[in-house]
Amino acid sequence: MAKTSPKGGAAEHGSRITLRRITILVVIVLSVWFVLANTGTTAIRFWIPEVQAPLWFVLAGTFVVGSLIGWLIGRNRPR
Repeated sequence: MAKTSPKGGAAEHGSRITLRRITILVVIVLSVWFVLANTGTTAIRFWIPEVQAPLWFVLAGTFVVGSLIGWLIGRNRPR
């Protein structure tokens, strides 16, 4: 049986729009826009080797790694 909300309708868990979800969405949209606006090629130096890569690829990779690190740190935070 479905739980009911105080207003009498079915409770919808996780469907609320929160400030956190809006912030995450804005960061993702701005990041995608920034990545798509920078499409040139760049040189990346890893201590000794130097590689050429599309700038959008480097920016997208940096965003993914940063998001993963943020998620891992936030996951271990006490509530």
